[in-house]
Amino acid sequence: MTAELFVWWMLALVAIASAVMVIAAKNPVHSVLFLILCFFNAAGMFVLIGAEFLAMILVVVYVGAVAVLFLFVVMMLDINFVRLREGFLNYLPVGALVGIVLLAELVLVGTSWALREPSPVLATVEGLDNTRALGSFLYTEHFVVFQIAGLILLVAIIGAIALTLRQRVAVKRQDIARQVHRRPAETVTLVRVETGKGV
Repeated sequence: MTAELFVWWMLALVAIASAVMVIAAKNPVHSVLFLILCFFNAAGMFVLIGAEFLAMILVVVYVGAVAVLFLFVVMMLDINFVRLREGFLNYLPVGALVGIVLLAELVLVGTSWALREPSPVLATVEGLDNTRALGSFLYTEHFVVFQIAGLILLVAIIGAIALTLRQRVAVKRQDIARQVHRRPAETVTLVRVETGKGV
């Protein structure tokens, strides 16, 4: 077993374990930390197979989108942040564990990337770099599937917004149509005040 294959299997096992922990963790903060760990493992696997562009997109886009996902979780579950800040030391072991695992994996991926030999398994397109080959593959052979995936993501975004949108009774909201169609008699009250007397 080569070093590259060993790192691949290690990344795959940690990715599967962290994906299981995303749905098994009871605390949403722990779920977000395990989701970030899963994304970094998948990015490391992309680096090992020679798809550096996909690895960077996964880290930049999806790990950045975890913040938006956490925002939706907060909106749906109504998490009390004051209570979360009070228990910072409770989350420190999980956060430190995820950080140590990420650091070890980055070192392993970097060393195996530097020491690896060109693999005949990797699909390469003559005359094209990784990004252009990926674009050519997505927008020619699999264009319809790519657009369907985009539509599914759009429906998921609309569904998440619809789930988090709720009408609160105690909140005052602006009704523009009612303001435009109001009459002066309904909004202004004229009071005749006699001289020397207050209202």
